[in-house]
Amino acid sequence: MFDYKLGLDFALKQDQDDPLRAYRHQFHIPKDSKNNHLIYMTGNSLGLQPKHTKSYVNQELEDWATLGVEGHFEAKNPWLGYHELLTKAMANVVGAKPIETIVMNTLTANLHFMMVSFYQPTKTRYKIVIESDAFPSDKYAVESQLRHHGFDEKEGVILWKPRKGETLLNYEDLEAILDHQGDEIALIMIGGVNYYTGQFFDLKRIATLGHKHKCVVGFDCAHGAGNVQLNLHDSGADFAVWCTYKYLNAGPGSLAGCFVHERHAYRTDLNRFTGWWSHNKATRFNMRGEFDQLPGAEGWQLSNPPILSMAAIKASLDMFAEVGMEKLTAKSKKLTGYFEFLLKALGEDVIRIITPNNPNARGCQLSIQVKNADKLLHKKLTKAGVVSDWRAPDVIRCAPTPFYNSFEDVYRLVEKLKAILNE
Repeated sequence: MFDYKLGLDFALKQDQDDPLRAYRHQFHIPKDSKNNHLIYMTGNSLGLQPKHTKSYVNQELEDWATLGVEGHFEAKNPWLGYHELLTKAMANVVGAKPIETIVMNTLTANLHFMMVSFYQPTKTRYKIVIESDAFPSDKYAVESQLRHHGFDEKEGVILWKPRKGETLLNYEDLEAILDHQGDEIALIMIGGVNYYTGQFFDLKRIATLGHKHKCVVGFDCAHGAGNVQLNLHDSGADFAVWCTYKYLNAGPGSLAGCFVHERHAYRTDLNRFTGWWSHNKATRFNMRGEFDQLPGAEGWQLSNPPILSMAAIKASLDMFAEVGMEKLTAKSKKLTGYFEFLLKALGEDVIRIITPNNPNARGCQLSIQVKNADKLLHKKLTKAGVVSDWRAPDVIRCAPTPFYNSFEDVYRLVEKLKAILNE
């Protein structure tokens, strides 16, 4: 537990002593019309651009310009195996083995590819468990999979709901669902960190529980990758998917990641969509041979990868490899705890934080509700130079990310909020 104090001096001292303070200057931080840096607290929607990203992308543009098709083999970073340059660093970010990790496609596309393989319903076991307030794309995806297999999407989805008057989910309620309906459930598909509340779930507990009832278990880690230590391999989950444009700072709409546990690495019985990039690398260009599946997560690829997007991902992952998730999450807990401390000092009768107060059950996001406030409050914060997220009906999400947010950022955000509330 950190000993937090009020006042700007405390914030400035924390920034001075922060071992990661230099990384803030390695990102482009947006400015207002007066050239003042904005307080950017929306890394949970789109992370900021590392300053060296442009040089990584430019390298590939230059190789394309000078080498043409030969860039696949002769580029500084040959394009043919470019995705392999990302695998180890991405595996370290999500706590997986390289054989379990691949960067490919986009988030919901990967979720569908995983469900093609791991959602194998029968007439009696076909239901899918998701959070009652799952991110909409997850809900749409599982409903469409149910329809695709000929089931009613409303009857086939089981919602894990918070208790009456509560916001967070309880594991005992998930256990009750499985005790009562476990033999009807084919898949448990939960967001690793809930987008709305910021609740970071115990992935291993959920996977163990699901497997006990012979359910497949997968996670959407869009709000977890680069934010918390997911430890996907140790969780035992069958699969996971995530995007790279939030905490992984890889740019808007960038490629996504996918995890398939190594116990499935050499399974050829799993149904899957295939393409030539999931074919044996040694014979891929023979063109006329029978399909020969690659082992591991690579075996779920379809097409050759978009290099310019991967270059941006590499720029970010090189920073993650340099620092490591352990140091990032250590600062995250301290920074988010400081944010929580300052918000509570405003009065818990005014501010309600719906994100768990246990640092191990959240990442760097705090979702706050302000008494008697509506979206006008968010608009005023925006006008005051704070970039945050509004989520209906009444939540403002703020994500003090450890790479580029400072303690002074947090202090000034709360001071601006206090001034607006006192108007």
